[in-house]
Amino acid sequence: MNNNVVIEAFEDRRYWIETMLKIADPVLDALSKEHLKQVMPVEGGMEDRNRYSHLEAFARLSCGMAPWIEHGPTTGWEGLLRKEYANLVRRGMEVGTNPASPDYMNFTAGAQPIVDTAFLAHAIVRAPNELFNDLAPDGQRNVITALKSTRTRKPPFNNWLLFSAMIETALFLIGEEWDLMRVDYALRQHEQWYVGDGIYGDGPSFHMDYYNSYVIQPMLVDIIDHLADQSPDWKQMKEKIHTRARRYAVIQERSISPEGTFPVVGRSIAYRFGAFQHLAQMALQHRLDKSLHPAQVRCALTAVIRRIMEPHETFDEKGWLRIGLYGYQPELGESYISTGSLYLCATVFLPLGLPASDSFWQGEQEWTMKKVWSGKKVAIDSAIDV
Repeated sequence: MNNNVVIEAFEDRRYWIETMLKIADPVLDALSKEHLKQVMPVEGGMEDRNRYSHLEAFARLSCGMAPWIEHGPTTGWEGLLRKEYANLVRRGMEVGTNPASPDYMNFTAGAQPIVDTAFLAHAIVRAPNELFNDLAPDGQRNVITALKSTRTRKPPFNNWLLFSAMIETALFLIGEEWDLMRVDYALRQHEQWYVGDGIYGDGPSFHMDYYNSYVIQPMLVDIIDHLADQSPDWKQMKEKIHTRARRYAVIQERSISPEGTFPVVGRSIAYRFGAFQHLAQMALQHRLDKSLHPAQVRCALTAVIRRIMEPHETFDEKGWLRIGLYGYQPELGESYISTGSLYLCATVFLPLGLPASDSFWQGEQEWTMKKVWSGKKVAIDSAIDV
């Protein structure tokens, strides 16, 4: 292999790590000192966002960092960083779920806590050893209490059903009592809401947005992976869910332009490159369609990350994310978007859970749209009927 290609691939991984930690540092540093609520700005269009934004920031950030925390190296410069940040995220888990802490987070008031408790649960599902088993007993008890406390919340009839199901999945995984019916309801309804060619509706209606990647497909895949054996009906769903997930990852990869841009459509575009959580998860789990080389997915995602990170206005003067897609664009934030919401962008970094020796991190590959728009040959695309 050309030495320059090896260096470029290594630099991609270093760049991903540096970018992830730049995003993470203000949240984790403040939380470790128990003054997140004191110092974190809460920008947004609704007055009540201060009740929810801190859990949003920590849970969504942890959800993206979890595979690296769980599976990252234990030696070298990266191993030292991973150990440091594993301690910080665990500290955040303990502080955020401790009722005696000034940074205790809201798990019960209003509807929003079910959303971000689910992202916290997804972090545990992705890193059960580091983010639950390695907690002190008091911390474990507080996390369990926090997860279960959301059962008083009634999710709307849309993708939020998966938030309830993900919380129950985490409880199952850590050996706690869990509610089969909450999982079954979410899985059956999403089967009813499947609209075809790898895409689900968000409830009874179809929305042209990125919620198949922000929430639906990543949670469906991880829920069914852990719980399929608990019900014959769920076991029958598993293959279809995986087939649809592979197809949607193909669609996601083909939506990335040669310049690292992508269509600005639908709600929550201020989640930035969190729009590609699903593609990132398929790469992490070695479930990419055979038409996609892992390295081409890395190169495509790197182009997106670099493009979005270009504007200095992405962060405020203290390093907190600001609302927007390309820099500071507050008009792109719906009323429910606040500072904490933006940290869902961290889910693009899921493949950092793969070792540097994995094919994802090896070599340079042009992605589909880069090939097409330079006149190179690519395979024709086709729909699926599953």
